[in-house]
This record gives sequence, C-alpha cells and structure tokens, in this order.
Amino acid sequence: MEEVPESEHMNWTLIRNEFVQELKKATRIAAPMVAASVLQYLVQLVPVIAVGHLGQLSLSSIAIATALANVTGFSLLGGLSAGLDTLCGQAYGAGQYQKLGVYVSSAIISLILVCLPVCILWVFMDKFLELMDQDHVIAQKAREYLMWLIPALLGSAILKPLVRFLQTQSLILPMLLSIFLVLCFQIPLCWVLVYKLELGSPGAALAIDISTWLNVTLLGFYVVFSSACERTRVRFTKIAFPGILEFFSYGVPSAFMICLKWWSSELLTLLSGLLPNPKLETSVLSVCFMISTLHFTVSYGFGVSASTRVSNELGAGNPNRARVAVLAILSLAITEAVIVATTLF
Repeated sequence: MEEVPESEHMNWTLIRNEFVQELKKATRIAAPMVAASVLQYLVQLVPVIAVGHLGQLSLSSIAIATALANVTGFSLLGGLSAGLDTLCGQAYGAGQYQKLGVYVSSAIISLILVCLPVCILWVFMDKFLELMDQDHVIAQKAREYLMWLIPALLGSAILKPLVRFLQTQSLILPMLLSIFLVLCFQIPLCWVLVYKLELGSPGAALAIDISTWLNVTLLGFYVVFSSACERTRVRFTKIAFPGILEFFSYGVPSAFMICLKWWSSELLTLLSGLLPNPKLETSVLSVCFMISTLHFTVSYGFGVSASTRVSNELGAGNPNRARVAVLAILSLAITEAVIVATTLF
C-alpha cells in the first residue's frame, strides 16, 4: 500500500485546521447577524400586523404601499449601501482605518441625495397607482401611508451606511442590542398610535419613522463614543464629497443586483391589486410573502458574514484565506438549507 507523503499529510492538516478556524470566525459573525436581521424584519412586520386587524382595506393598502416603498426606496438605498461592503471591508482589511469614515460620510450624503426624487415620487404615488388600474380607495390610502413614511426613508439613508460600517468591522453585537431595544420600544408604541390614538395606517407609518430614527440615534452614539470605533470614526469633512463618485461606482452595480431580486417578489403584490377582489387577494399574498421572507433573513446573515470575511482578507492581501472563507460559509448555508427543507417537507 502506497504511503501518503508526510508533506502532503501536513498540508491537508493545515487546510483542515484553517477551514475549522474560518468556520468559527464565520459563525461568530453570522449567528448574531441572523438574529439582528430577524429582529429588523420584525420591526417592519409589527406595524403591518397591527394595521391588519383594522380590516381588509387597511391591510391591502399598507401591503401595496410597503411594496412600493421597498421597490422605489428602501431596496434602492440598501442596494447602493452594499457598495460599502467592498470599500469599507477591503480598507479595514488593509489597515487603512481612516478611509472607513470617509466612505461612510460619502455614502450618507449620496443616499440623502437619492432620497429627494424618491420623496417626490411618493407624493404623487396615487396618480401612478390609478394609471395602473389600481382601486381608487386603495391608491389614496397607499399614498397617505407613503407620505407618513418619508421620515423613515431619510433615516434609512443614514442607518444603512452605519450598519455596513459596523458589519465590515465585525461589530455585530451593538447592532443586535440596538435593534432589540428598538423592537421592544416599537411594539407598545405601535399599539398606542394605531389603537389608542386611532391613527390607523398613518400611526403604523409613524411608528416605523420613530423606530428608524431611534435606531439611527443608538448606533450613532455607539459610533461616536465607542472605543471600538476609535480608529475608524466617521467624520464629515470636505474629503467626503469627492468620494461620492467612487461610492456610486461600486453602489450602482450592487443596487442592480439587489433591486432586481427584491422587485421580482414585490411586483407580485402590486399585480395582485389588479385581481377581481383586490382587497382580499392583496392581503392574503402580502401575509404569505411576509412569512416566507422571514426565512430569507437567515441567508442574509450568511451573506453578510461572507462579504465581511472575504473583503477583509482580500484587503489584507490573503486571497487563499478568502477562498477558505467562502467554502466555510457555503457549508453553513447548505447545512441550514438542508435542515429547513427537511423540517418543512
């Protein structure tokens, strides 16, 4: 029997140890990120559940308004901010810590500028919906909800870059704690605004506005005062303005990938408004999508872990470690998919 050369055996042992080590690093990022993603989704889901008890009209209008808000606003901001995964991740891996603050400043300025035409579109959204043969009453209520949601859109222009800023440094626990506190605050707030003050759909949108800005405030205080961000502190200077073009050069391709994926599902919600019984059909479909989307937050956590580890290692000039990171996270994702599929079927 042919013996395995000792050098080859040592190489396999080294690869195995490196894989196990990378698996531990990926898990330390992915586990809290999955929890944070689920909590973030619940923050968006709680107001919809609250409004759903007011009747089919309220639920169908908020479902269409949420779909439009995601398609025209939040998906765009999320996609553009994904460009920071590359910029901040590689800068952090290369030890160029001062660049992280500059990149985030450029991103916040850019996203606020993007919000301006989106806000104008939301103001006239009822006209757009009626052109699509949507029910007149649903179109009016959807526009009203979107108008109240504009502060949350502007808050997201600051929140999303801050989240990417912390992700690329593997600072996930502060995000988890922040969104947990926001959710605990939002549940009673939503109950008071929707039921006690009888604000209905506008009350739900107002709850999202307040929750978004509370999250921005908590993460902002952490970034400004935490010693963990001392080397990468975000400072708004004139250097941020030339970086806007560089941010868009990475953000626009990321936005295309994320938006097309997001739009494919939200489009079905909009089309359900054209069915014979739009109030019922839209309500049922929106509930189905909300339940299914809850599972996709798990895969999002794995994606964040992969993006963070790969960009950090590439920035540090370690392409081989980046490959091992991809394999480790793929193994986690496949294991999770098998467990979920087995459980469901």
